[in-house]
Amino acid sequence: MSKLSPAQLDTLAQALKQQAGELGFADCAITLPDASHEAASLQRWLEQGYQGDMDYLTQNIDKRLDPTLLVPGTQRIIMLRMNYLPADAPVTGILRNPDKAYVARYTLGRDYHKLIRKRLKQLGQWLDTQVEDAEVRFRPFVDSAPVLERPLARNAGLGWIGKHTLLLNRQAGSWFLLGELFIDLPLPIDPPETESHCGRCSACIDICPTQAFPEPGVLDARRCISYLTIEYRGSIPLELRPLMGNRIFGCDDCQLICPWNRFAKRSHEADFQPRHNLDQASLLELFEWDEATFLKRTEGSAIRRTGYDGWQRNLAVALGNGRGGEAVTSALRARRDGSSPLVREHIDWALEQLANGDGPRPLPILAHPGARRLPE
Repeated sequence: MSKLSPAQLDTLAQALKQQAGELGFADCAITLPDASHEAASLQRWLEQGYQGDMDYLTQNIDKRLDPTLLVPGTQRIIMLRMNYLPADAPVTGILRNPDKAYVARYTLGRDYHKLIRKRLKQLGQWLDTQVEDAEVRFRPFVDSAPVLERPLARNAGLGWIGKHTLLLNRQAGSWFLLGELFIDLPLPIDPPETESHCGRCSACIDICPTQAFPEPGVLDARRCISYLTIEYRGSIPLELRPLMGNRIFGCDDCQLICPWNRFAKRSHEADFQPRHNLDQASLLELFEWDEATFLKRTEGSAIRRTGYDGWQRNLAVALGNGRGGEAVTSALRARRDGSSPLVREHIDWALEQLANGDGPRPLPILAHPGARRLPE
């Protein structure tokens, strides 16, 4: 590695941050490859089984705590964030309409992994060109390896970890995604965020439809709608189905209610803009997609992760929580016999719910005192 002076390294770090901004990142900071302080809390969380079926979280613990084991030779981790909230996508207007499908705002467009990873690679390549007499070794990651992103981002000073377990930034709230670049260059590090700025606020905990936060800063994934609709492959627990409303892929309630998100910046990145009308599609329209249509319209999208059966399962639950009507019941019955046992079970539940005629439940987020702050 090139022997750069402290002054040269400082100048390079400042230029790096400017280049990150030109590549579309909202913020960039540098930290040490060390997450060892998370060992005790991570172990407690796993012992409680809060990871659900995400068994991969129990693996490579040593690499999570010591990133140099993941990428030997790493001297610094460059943490970056990119705003993703689409410029014009409606938010609470969809939650107010039980006939519409709510899809988490981060996944309305193209798969964020590909976009951010490409930009990280470009940033690493740029960094390599700035060091004349040696090659800078780098490796980008975007939610794709055993990396404790949020603690590392906090260490770099990009924000603090809120009571909803997401990273919060005083200038940008939480509507952003994280990525990191491991490098073998000893750039100067940025000061960490050492304080929480949540105060006494517990809006995110109070508003969670399924009460997935057993305590501040701790998430029980087994009750989280994002986990249930994306990661989980089994039968959704009966007691949680009515609480899911029309959320078919992810959930944003804890972000929507957070007062810090009044500072959130909308993204004009083309890849984050909604595709295939997913920001305001009807549940019935999406439920009537056959598997070929699903595969075609989710090509290059994070929604592919749930699979077609998971997609149909989630939509069946949402339809059961809706207003019903002849078109809905007919669509559910028509799909039933050709479906997998998993989907059939949820269709039967939906038909029973609609037959009982209880109608859609009011969403607690819209009755919360903070609802007046929610983006439409």
